[in-house]
Amino acid sequence: MRQDGRVAQSWGSVRFRYILWRIAGFSPRALLRRARAISKQHGRAVLPVLVDMLWSATFKDINFQDYEDWDFAILTKEERLTYITNAISNHVALTRNEKPYQPLFHDKIQFNRRFHELLGRDWLEVEKSSVDEIRAFVERHGRVMGKVPVSTSGKGVTRYAVTEIEDWDAFRARLLERGEILLEQYIENQHPVLAEVCPTTVNTTRVTTYFDGETMTIISIAQKFGRGQASDQQPFGGFFTLIDEQSKSWGPGYGSHQHIYAEHPDSGVSIVDFVMPERDALVAFLEKAVRVVPQIRYVGWDVVLTTDGWIMLEGNWTPGAYENKVSATGIRTGTLPILRAAVGF
Repeated sequence: MRQDGRVAQSWGSVRFRYILWRIAGFSPRALLRRARAISKQHGRAVLPVLVDMLWSATFKDINFQDYEDWDFAILTKEERLTYITNAISNHVALTRNEKPYQPLFHDKIQFNRRFHELLGRDWLEVEKSSVDEIRAFVERHGRVMGKVPVSTSGKGVTRYAVTEIEDWDAFRARLLERGEILLEQYIENQHPVLAEVCPTTVNTTRVTTYFDGETMTIISIAQKFGRGQASDQQPFGGFFTLIDEQSKSWGPGYGSHQHIYAEHPDSGVSIVDFVMPERDALVAFLEKAVRVVPQIRYVGWDVVLTTDGWIMLEGNWTPGAYENKVSATGIRTGTLPILRAAVGF
């Protein structure tokens, strides 16, 4: 790890601050509800689950949500050690991604400026544009996405159609009021394989990579699927399945509230049999992306496969954890060994 002051805090200090943050947000009542739900799902007694969750959160970098999402209640100690938790992911991001460059990924407008050649779509800054310019942009594309530049989990994202807008002055004022100061051309031409699963949402692919300055390592690939909403994120009803080295789904998809999807609930298309197209082209595309801002080594890229090839949606300098769920796939290991080998910890 570099010691020139541009990389954030040491691993130990980051972990300590993360623990303090978790304690500050601790809710005994919410924890008990979660423990009871896990107990019911996996047939475990409530008290041992509760104690294990507290121990894991305090000493093992396993927060309560990860414990539930990745079925830690039914994993052995050795199996748990193969999983990337959000705490581990956060530690790597803060210690390996140079702080002065983080805003380039944190702010969608700054990101679009820097990665413009890889976006594959038109975009516009609302604050710098007149009503006439905004109208021309929306009329040219038919549908657009309004975005809050700094947001997470699909929040602050709205889909607009030109046919829904009558008062353009009011439309611009509404965008400014909502903080949606970034407009992007809506992606209409997603690949037919993705459109078959969910044609009414742009289905993004989350690829987590680590770049050491010379070699890019793909840590994981998660194919996300939407439910007809503006975003395929879980708050919008979306879910994902991990993709293996042969481009095949690991098994059923899964999302929030412990829902498991062997098939897409709207289209009926099999998630278990899903095969991601154009993997070689994806790797080549990301080899370009990781070199645009090499100071940000650990990134969760959201990309979209279109009929014209892969395009960039956004990059996340704190990738979070997209991991395996054993109750969905039957597979009892995660992707942490890949990350450990790439980062060297």
